[in-house]
Amino acid sequence: MLIDTHSHLNFKAYNNDRGDVIKRTQKEDVVCIDVGTKYETSKLAIDLAEKNKGIYASIGMHPIHIKTDLLKLKMDEDEGAFQPLGEEFDKEKYKELSKSPKVVAIGEIGLDYYYKPKTKTRLEQFKEKQKQVFVEQLKLAEELSLPVIVHCRMAHGEMIDILKNYSLQTTHYKLSGVIHCFTGNWEEAQKYLELGFYLGINGIIFKLDIFETIKNTPLDKILVETDCPYLTPLPAIALAKAGLIRNEPIFIKHVIQKIAEIKNVSFQEVADATTKNAKLLFGI
Repeated sequence: MLIDTHSHLNFKAYNNDRGDVIKRTQKEDVVCIDVGTKYETSKLAIDLAEKNKGIYASIGMHPIHIKTDLLKLKMDEDEGAFQPLGEEFDKEKYKELSKSPKVVAIGEIGLDYYYKPKTKTRLEQFKEKQKQVFVEQLKLAEELSLPVIVHCRMAHGEMIDILKNYSLQTTHYKLSGVIHCFTGNWEEAQKYLELGFYLGINGIIFKLDIFETIKNTPLDKILVETDCPYLTPLPAIALAKAGLIRNEPIFIKHVIQKIAEIKNVSFQEVADATTKNAKLLFGI
C-alpha cells in the first residue's frame, strides 16, 4: 500500500473520467486523502470518500477562497471554472461536514501571499484576514481533535510564528499536521519539524531544489503526496511521450523513487516509512 496524502479528485479536471482514475488508484493499491479547498469541494471530497474504498477526506478553506474585496480572485479551470466570489468561513457548516467518519483532517488551510494587493495598507489588511481565517480553522481542528493540512506560499516566517504561538497557548491539545507541498529552505524546515509537523513532498521535487531538506529530514517526518491534478512528476510526463499530462494518485510512486534516490535508500524503505507516517497522523 502507498498513501497519497494530498489529492484533488474532487476537482473539475476529473469530471470526464473520475471513475476510471479511481479504479486505477485502487488497482495499484494507492490510498488517497482527497482534500477540500472550500465548502463545495470539501463536500465533494466527502462524497467521493464515502462512496469509494481507499479514499478519505479533508475539509477546509484554502486562503485563496477567503472572501475579500482587497484582491480579485483568480479563476482555476481545473478546480471547477467557478465564478470566484470568495467565501466567508462558517465554522458550524464545516463542523457539520466533519461528522462523516471519512473526514481525517482539516485542510487545506493556511496563508498564500503569491497574489496580493499592491498598496501597503491593503496588503496588511489582506494578510490579517488570511491569518484570522487560518486561526479559526486551527481552532476547529482543535475542537475536533484532527490534524491539519497546511498550505503555505511565500509566508513561511509568519506561518511558523502562528503555529508556534498557537502551540504555546494550547497546553491541553497537541497541534499536529503536515506542511503541504513544502517549498521552503532547510532552516524553515527545521522549525516546522521542531513543532512536530511532517513535511509533504510531491512533484515539486522535480522543479525546485529542496534536496538539502529531503536529505536532512528523517524519513519518519516525511509524507508523500501528488497534489493532483497539479505538479505531475517528470518521469510520468516522459513516459506519456506527449508533453504535459494531468497528475493522478498512481504517480505517487515517482515521488517516492526520487526521495529514495536523494536519501540513498530503497524505494521500499521510503514507501514503508511514509505509509506508516500517514497512518499515524491521519488515523487510517
